[in-house]
Amino acid sequence: MRLSVMVFGLVCVCALVIGTAAPAFQDDDDVRGAFLTSRPKDKPSSSSSAPKTTGRRKPKPPEGGGSTGSGSGKSGSGNTGGNSGSSSRTDKTPKPTPTPPPTPVNARRLGLGVTLFMRDSNGLAVRVDPDHVFRKGDRVRVVLETNTDGYLYIFNTTDDGPATMIYPDSQLDDAGNYLQAHVPFEIPSTGSADERLRWFAFDQVAGTEHLFFVFTREPLSGIPIDDDLIASCKDSKERCMRPSDEVWAGVQKHMQEPLKTDKEKQFGNAQTSTEQQATSRGLGLSKEDPPPSLVMMASSPRSTLVATLDLIHK
Repeated sequence: MRLSVMVFGLVCVCALVIGTAAPAFQDDDDVRGAFLTSRPKDKPSSSSSAPKTTGRRKPKPPEGGGSTGSGSGKSGSGNTGGNSGSSSRTDKTPKPTPTPPPTPVNARRLGLGVTLFMRDSNGLAVRVDPDHVFRKGDRVRVVLETNTDGYLYIFNTTDDGPATMIYPDSQLDDAGNYLQAHVPFEIPSTGSADERLRWFAFDQVAGTEHLFFVFTREPLSGIPIDDDLIASCKDSKERCMRPSDEVWAGVQKHMQEPLKTDKEKQFGNAQTSTEQQATSRGLGLSKEDPPPSLVMMASSPRSTLVATLDLIHK
């Protein structure tokens, strides 16, 4: 059984357990409070005339803004600019992979909020305990929220098999994966034209799916995004979604770093209209909006956070 998110078919899964592959622990820090404190104080405009988001590429700086290229959103592309008319270089010249800038000691610790929604008998998205045992026909959706701007990668393994990158995708969000702080991101998307692609559906096929959420301050080295990903996937969609051994080893290394977690105990409430508008129109959540069901925060101001969702099908 293979998981395909938000694209051309959803795998069916059964029981969902949220956890972290890294050692997770609760300490004296107020993890949930620290996460919510970084939410905007005021609610953004929720006017129906607000434009819907069409992609997740990092906004380009104003012309002449002196961008260094480190935030271009293209891993390994190393844009230098200003030499497009040069005939002395060929396009086949290898470009060095840019080295991400060091993380400042006083930088905000990366945090990720995860909320699981289940489709009820009326078709509404209702918050559900990740430890709930799901049955055939149940449908779920995951909403993610970050506490700072950065890049999201989602990988999937089936029964500890080879990893597949299911986000970013060359046919979703303009192949971008840039998230703004506290602007929720949902998988699968309610914006899908086909109702069947708006939920993960549980069927009778047994297996264990592992989702790996990788949130970074800068694009991961070795994985193309934006136009580079689109170009890479033209030749082979399957091959371009397979992380290299080096990339996957790096993800597994970060999985060993401890996370501080906080799980909310209240479930059963339907997704609010504000939450729905935030996910569909790219609006930030305020402190007054419902918090994530599960908050996971890095224990230090590192540049990468890795958390997992285990989807167990019995």
